[in-house]
Amino acid sequence: MAYASATLSLPKYLSPKAQLSWVSNSPFIASPSQSLRKARAVKLSVRAMGSSASSQRHDNLQDKVGPVSSESDEEWKKRLTPEQYYVTRQKGTERAFTGEYWNTKTPGTYHCICCDTPLFESNTKFDSGTGWPSYYQPIGNNVKSKLDLSVIFMPRQEVLCAACDAHLGHVFDDGPPPTGKRYCINSASLKLKPK
Repeated sequence: MAYASATLSLPKYLSPKAQLSWVSNSPFIASPSQSLRKARAVKLSVRAMGSSASSQRHDNLQDKVGPVSSESDEEWKKRLTPEQYYVTRQKGTERAFTGEYWNTKTPGTYHCICCDTPLFESNTKFDSGTGWPSYYQPIGNNVKSKLDLSVIFMPRQEVLCAACDAHLGHVFDDGPPPTGKRYCINSASLKLKPK
């Protein structure tokens, strides 16, 4: 487990030269096929640990929230389009500038496509230039985040619906005031209810 902790902190705390030195001296690197297999094993063990406060279910969801869902994959596949299922249940990403809401200016509330939980108000939406709908603030505690280690040496914060754990996108620290956050969200995970 000590190596998993070191892997998490590499991008922040080690210079590129130190990272290269650490990787070349790593006990996980033996051959390309072995290193990939072992790197996956480490990544999976880190994901399984997820016991931080940000990965816990929020019991104080704001506004009217749909039921917390424990539906099976087959039930989700029946309820959602293939793209919605891929994004929300398999943690996929739609292509930039292709989603239904990336350029929408309609006033209203954006809800979770899976459970109808209100997630973002349109007055917090801004043009980030990324090709995905971007918001600087979610509604109350209806959105949660957790560490995403799916890209090696690029830890990010994954954004999830707090009610049903649907994958929404990622949050970054380069947004506008007042929060400085950019919630970069897949349109396929949202349903706009106009005012």
